[in-house]
Amino acid sequence: MTGFQNEPDTFSATYGSLITVTRLSCKFCNLVILSNMKLICVALLLFFAFSVSAQDQQARLDTLRAEGYEALYNLDYETARSRFKKMIEVAPDHPAGAECYASSLWVQQLNESWKLKSTLYSDSANDAKTRVDRKQSEEFRRWTRQAKQLSQARLRKNPKDVEALYFLGAAEGLEAAFAAGVERKFMPAFRAGTDSVEHHRAVLKLAPDFHDAELTIGLMNYVTGSLPLPAKMLAATMGVHGSKKRGLQALERVAKDGKWARDVARMLLVDLYKREKRFEDAAQVARELAEKYPRNYLFKQLSHR
Repeated sequence: MTGFQNEPDTFSATYGSLITVTRLSCKFCNLVILSNMKLICVALLLFFAFSVSAQDQQARLDTLRAEGYEALYNLDYETARSRFKKMIEVAPDHPAGAECYASSLWVQQLNESWKLKSTLYSDSANDAKTRVDRKQSEEFRRWTRQAKQLSQARLRKNPKDVEALYFLGAAEGLEAAFAAGVERKFMPAFRAGTDSVEHHRAVLKLAPDFHDAELTIGLMNYVTGSLPLPAKMLAATMGVHGSKKRGLQALERVAKDGKWARDVARMLLVDLYKREKRFEDAAQVARELAEKYPRNYLFKQLSHR
């Protein structure tokens, strides 16, 4: 009887312990859930803060880039470069600032060496070599090298980084344009141009509406299509084919639908239309550029030719 009488007390004690353990477990679960919720909230706050910061940085870069190009095409090189240097300060790991700075050096060399009675890309063997500022050439190579290195660093992390692919191809395209249009070194220009086209074709596969990437492709197409037959056959053995018609069509698309490369495409079209004896088309594009950039006397002169 004594053992039987103790059973309710034992049951009560066991049941009470279970309730206590259950309550402690619930409190622990609540603490774990609360802790996890705090971690999630912190992670979300950090994510949104990073997103806003990245958006702010991109907006700042875009503003500086637009101001820099506005000054550049108005022949205000000092202001242009101050904006592009600021881009490098704002985003030192981004290739845009270095690529824009290099482009300002190329455009200045082109403007200074632009003979208004000839074209930028002449295949005449009698053309005299342009006098090149050695110091500026070294500076140009430094900035294109930096733009390529920053782009390649991003591509090592993400091989499908469209922006990095674009800037890598753009820096290579600048090297090709500088070698051909300023230094008159055509083989280095051909090699750099081929690399640029390869990277910009990769851009278009990933982002078909990225029309700026068609600039180097169109120019390379036109230049290769303009080569004498023996040189064209040699280029074909290297897998490079060209067509002046397709090249002009690509540049016209960039001039119409491009973003940052739109005015570069127009500058090139002025020259290439002259080569094709489409003088009225060349003058029309030059007038559009002169209206947009009233301080650029070269555009005004070309619009009256």
